[in-house]
Amino acid sequence: MSAEATIAGPRWLPDRVDTRIRVFAWLSWAAEVLIIATGGAVRLTGSGLGCPTWPTCTPESLVPTPEMGIHGIIEFGNRTLTGLVGILAVIVLLLVWRLRRERRDLFVLAGIVVGGVVAQAIVGGITVWTGLNPFIVGFHYAASVALVCVTTAFLVRAGQEPGPRVLAVPRWFAVTTHVTTFVLAITIVFGILTTGAGPHSGDADAGRSGFNAELLEHIHAWPGYALLVLSVVLLVGSWSRRDRVPSLPLWTALLVGIELVQIAVGLYQARNGLPVWAVGTHMVLAALTAATMTVVVLSLKTPADRRS
Repeated sequence: MSAEATIAGPRWLPDRVDTRIRVFAWLSWAAEVLIIATGGAVRLTGSGLGCPTWPTCTPESLVPTPEMGIHGIIEFGNRTLTGLVGILAVIVLLLVWRLRRERRDLFVLAGIVVGGVVAQAIVGGITVWTGLNPFIVGFHYAASVALVCVTTAFLVRAGQEPGPRVLAVPRWFAVTTHVTTFVLAITIVFGILTTGAGPHSGDADAGRSGFNAELLEHIHAWPGYALLVLSVVLLVGSWSRRDRVPSLPLWTALLVGIELVQIAVGLYQARNGLPVWAVGTHMVLAALTAATMTVVVLSLKTPADRRS
């Protein structure tokens, strides 16, 4: 192997965005969504302290012991999935190593995911050490949603041409999109605060935030409805730019569709005593909403040489 090849990376690594990168990027994205679902299962089944210590499951054992029952298995299963998430993130980073100069965007995004997974593991440990402090648990979830957005951004950018990009939509549409993104973030934050004040603490002995959960439910709904209205505006506006960005109407329609389902699930859970399956579905849908919003934002620009 030549010195130049050694510096660039082993020759078996991709020198362009190929099927290997796409497949493992999708697997990494799916794992980030899955760990939100399993993390929700840990909390909603009361298994948050199924493994009472970290990084080991008990002071004497790395894995759960028979006397810990199903809660230990559920909690340890989520920890094991963290390892898979980390492995997939590292594989994606290695696969773009040779592209780190010409596709710096992909290399940076892959690096953020690797660092984020490591940080999330540490935050998970702090969550256990603090007895499931609701604010730390909420931050843990928000960070997981952020990683879903980053892996989504990687997938989008991997399918786009490198190089300078220019705005392909009217300025008002871009501003409305960013305002919608901000409202989505506010909606998710109040959803986290609502859950932190509600009955699903993750363990019978875990504390709650002390906020009024019923009041927070109503406050959480306000930006949720505003989000839907803004998304409908984006859907209508995207049709006028479908010649420049053909995928934009599709993604804005998907965004509206997910939000409608999310609102329906939210109303159902609020009126039926917060059943665990509905709360878990609500958590995953929030992550999917954020992922779709990420695609919409990244669809606002096209390569500069396409400017008409």
